[in-house]
Amino acid sequence: MKPWGLLAQFDSAEALLVAARAVHAAGCRQAEAYAPFDVEGLDEALGLPPSRIPAATLAGAVLGGAGGYFMQWYAAVIDLPLNIGGRPEHSWPMFIPVTFEMTILGGALAAVLAFFVAARLPALDHPVFGAPGFEQASRDGFFLLLRLDDPAWPRDEAERLLQGLSPRSVAPVQEVMP
Repeated sequence: MKPWGLLAQFDSAEALLVAARAVHAAGCRQAEAYAPFDVEGLDEALGLPPSRIPAATLAGAVLGGAGGYFMQWYAAVIDLPLNIGGRPEHSWPMFIPVTFEMTILGGALAAVLAFFVAARLPALDHPVFGAPGFEQASRDGFFLLLRLDDPAWPRDEAERLLQGLSPRSVAPVQEVMP
């Protein structure tokens, strides 16, 4: 079976960050990093583009707020206009609490959905899940994965590059058969 990638385990977040920078500087663009917590600067070290989650959150919040306001305006002015105490039908101050709540709800839902799309979740199966020791990535393991589908990085060169970064271990990751 052909290896899908090479997985290197490092002792600390700092070592992972140094390795990610070295791999990116060497020209490898098919690298992924796994850590039990957010490592500051890891995205930049791997050369990843900025996250789109904040923009999606803002769009969801604007749509939620506009939708909430429109829903109240339509109900009070168009669908069921009632003269209550001589107040105007389009009394915007009474629309603010619901508009605010719909803004928060729309932003939160958009952020969650954008996270799932960006993280490609739910991922029920991935080649790295079968790598020995990878379960430590959620506790105290720091891993750097080099995918071998990049023709510019044959296995020998990728393995030599990883071994030069002083990892705790380097192991092949086998491809998952459907």
